[in-house]
Amino acid sequence: MMVMADILCVFAINWLLSVVLKLAFHYTMDISILTLFFIISFSIGYVIAYFIGRDLLVPIRRLGEAMNKVAAGDFDVRLDEKSSYREVENINANFNLMASELGATEVLQTDFISNVSHEFKTPISAIEGYATLLQGCTDSSGEESEYIKKILYNTKRLSALVGNILLLSKVDNQVIQSKRSYYRLDEQVRRSIISLEPVWEPKELDISAELESIEYYGNEELLMQVFDNLIGNAVKFSPKGGSVTVGLFERNDRVIFTVLDRGPGIPEEAIKHIFDRFYQADSSHKEEGNGLGLAIVSGILELVGGSVRAQNREGGGAAFTVELPIDKKS
Repeated sequence: MMVMADILCVFAINWLLSVVLKLAFHYTMDISILTLFFIISFSIGYVIAYFIGRDLLVPIRRLGEAMNKVAAGDFDVRLDEKSSYREVENINANFNLMASELGATEVLQTDFISNVSHEFKTPISAIEGYATLLQGCTDSSGEESEYIKKILYNTKRLSALVGNILLLSKVDNQVIQSKRSYYRLDEQVRRSIISLEPVWEPKELDISAELESIEYYGNEELLMQVFDNLIGNAVKFSPKGGSVTVGLFERNDRVIFTVLDRGPGIPEEAIKHIFDRFYQADSSHKEEGNGLGLAIVSGILELVGGSVRAQNREGGGAAFTVELPIDKKS
């Protein structure tokens, strides 16, 4: 209603001024008067159009910014429902309702996944335990032994999936208690590389590490997940006889951690989705993972104020770069 009233006001003023201009032109033919009325008409029309445009464009711009936040997963954003225009009030109210419903759905979905995953842990552990007992009682060369091996393999995969879902749920809800302390970050990276030796040694990979000695104050358990996932991915996607280079150094009050490999690289269309949960750019490795590792990495780094980015290397391969803030203990 306010918009229509303002528009009618502009038309009325312009019509009135046009009539005055016609009269002035008809009776006086005075160029100076015509020029004066033209300037007045243009100025009034411009001022009115400016205020109407400002009142309309500001809410539209705020709506666009809020929609971008929702698209990024922030469902707590809200718009002011008070406005001079009823149409803007309705749009903002509907947006707030949409954001609220999406937030409630997200919480319900997260809680459901977390609860179901937690309930799966006990039966999966029982299956794995019984399968292990059967493996010790069965002839290793028999057909039954092969079945038991497959049961154990898939049970461990399912157990890892459940564990990752629970960890991701905790990261999303920020319920992981901060157990921060001082420790050597370079030693932690070395432990991660050594723990993956049973995976990279059979592939005859050349693993090189350039690690600066860094005393770090942070959550050691969470960052171990970051290092294990990124180095493990590089090992998994590297061809036999390939190479993986790990780097750790401090620059401009930031800790930089890099993992470089000479694997197949990342398809360009997949780079923007590489940190999405359950996303796997290379379908040939689906049997070796569940698509949650990089999502966990991204979630943990966001939680601790860090960041991660992925890109392809010249000559083939992928590069992952992690940046961590240096948080001095107060």
